[in-house]
Amino acid sequence: MNSFASRIVRWQRQHGRHALPWQHAVVDAGGQATRDPYRIWLSEIMLQQTQVATVIPYFERFVARFPDLHRLAAAHEDAVLALWSGLGYYSRARNLHAAARVIVSAHGGEFPAAPGQIAQLPGIGRSTAAAIAALAFGQRAAILDGNVKRVLARHGGVAGWAGDKKVETALWQLAESHLPHTAIEAYTQGMMDLGALVCRRSQPACSSCPVRTDCIAFTQQRTTELPTPRPRKTLPERQVQMLILLDRGELMLEKRPSRGVWGGMWSLPELAMEDDPARHCRDRFGFTAQSQQAWPQLSHSFTHFKLHILPVRMELAPRRTTLPGQIWLTPADALDAALPAPVRTLVSRLEYA
Repeated sequence: MNSFASRIVRWQRQHGRHALPWQHAVVDAGGQATRDPYRIWLSEIMLQQTQVATVIPYFERFVARFPDLHRLAAAHEDAVLALWSGLGYYSRARNLHAAARVIVSAHGGEFPAAPGQIAQLPGIGRSTAAAIAALAFGQRAAILDGNVKRVLARHGGVAGWAGDKKVETALWQLAESHLPHTAIEAYTQGMMDLGALVCRRSQPACSSCPVRTDCIAFTQQRTTELPTPRPRKTLPERQVQMLILLDRGELMLEKRPSRGVWGGMWSLPELAMEDDPARHCRDRFGFTAQSQQAWPQLSHSFTHFKLHILPVRMELAPRRTTLPGQIWLTPADALDAALPAPVRTLVSRLEYA
């Protein structure tokens, strides 16, 4: 029987994905066509916790604005976050920006090729570093993203939630054991493609799988059982009011702290559910509300909790001051800022009302 890796490579070359925007070769200074580590790195960061179809338009807008690593490193963080707005997990964007600056300052602007060096950059773990090293530089390194975990757990019959340390260690051992000595780019892409296109979470297309003949989940009819899902737990819920403060057609936004939820992004002022919006507005900002209207509740789910937002629209008497960390923008201009997804939804209601 052909090896596991050779079957993955053959399948990828015939049936895998070859037209993704970050797969396009670029011509280097010597006139040679080569893979662009910048685009591969960007795609790998964007694809963390996010589907390919969602990522593609963000990727294309991002590289149009920042076509290379030096442009990204020189950019202001606000511009980076604005292009990331709506993609979620914003620490990825901040780490991407920080890593670009590290590469320029510590590596002379040349993307490091070794997995160990790549993993030292902000926001890059072992699997992402290996994917970049393999796809951009042909380095022999094992990856273990969500798709690959599913393929290996089913093929190797590895039970248990992949977030458990012992299970993850077993999956890493499998990943290392299957690595080929040649065609590492096709193999790495093939593992990701197989998980995304064939070995899907639900309704896997086992009849199209190149490794089904020795897949434990397939031969033992355990594809619905493997991989073991994450143990269910009830997400805690939080409630907050958000103030939509308007003065002469302009909206006030506040810069959030660099750390924490929506770090470094522009958002709406928040207050506890039990607080009075008019009093909060007067005591905190020195503004007087001429009118006040509660909007329908808006809910937003994070990884670790669910947030319920009660928006309160307030028309203000003409403002007198702007405090540090605040800006006033028309709703149309605000939509160009780095806004969290639910805040963008609220601002859009103003723009298209």
